[in-house]
Amino acid sequence: MNKSDWRDHDWQLIHEPPQMPQQHMALDQVLVDEVAAGRRPPILRVWEWAAPAVVLGIFQSVRNEVDADAARRHGIEVVRRISGGGAMFVEPGNTITYSIYAPLSLIAGMSFPEAYAHMDAWVLDALGELGIHAWYQPLNDITSAAGKIGGAAQAHRGGAFLHHVTMAYDIDATRMLQVLRIGREKLSDKGTTSAAKRVDPLRSQTGLAREAIIERMIDTFRRRHGGLVRGGLLAAEIEEADRLIREKFGSAEWLGKVP
Repeated sequence: MNKSDWRDHDWQLIHEPPQMPQQHMALDQVLVDEVAAGRRPPILRVWEWAAPAVVLGIFQSVRNEVDADAARRHGIEVVRRISGGGAMFVEPGNTITYSIYAPLSLIAGMSFPEAYAHMDAWVLDALGELGIHAWYQPLNDITSAAGKIGGAAQAHRGGAFLHHVTMAYDIDATRMLQVLRIGREKLSDKGTTSAAKRVDPLRSQTGLAREAIIERMIDTFRRRHGGLVRGGLLAAEIEEADRLIREKFGSAEWLGKVP
């Protein structure tokens, strides 16, 4: 496969109003498939969350990762994505999430660590412009001296791939620890004060509004990679996402794929 560069492609930006967690899971599959089929140019999609959620990787066990009683008590939906990686705790207004859907040619010949770092170099630039010295911690963590900022995951489908990242803007560490078992086990001897340091929100490091950070990220992407014309979801794509929610992402079988 011939390798391509960011600027070889006409990038499109999708930034829709808040959507429910299952909609985001389904849209990731729909849009990466549209890019793979050549019906869409490569896309940068910035997510807005309509409800809190725990997002599991495709290979993760529900009971190993999530305290189901605590999730119900806090009204937190548990969903499963099509990519690997670890569980992410997300809250509306407190999380910055984005997906990139692109041809595999963009990461042709790269190892997994190289591909992850390549896809997020622009974000590290944007954070640097905001005064945060951040770096990639292989395989898929974005971190700084103050603590972990976010994590990435990827999935390959056909001739395209999905790369997405969730970063903490202003996380509720206490609630996160009640819902995520793995985080609780890692930090049980250190308490929630240490948890807040482990996942350090962008708000505390920048003092900026979430929207200002997203705007800087989009501006940095445009400068580095060109293009990024504003677009939107098509009616057929929304219909396909709804079908996938009914038949896959909203089903007990998909969520319980790894019990």
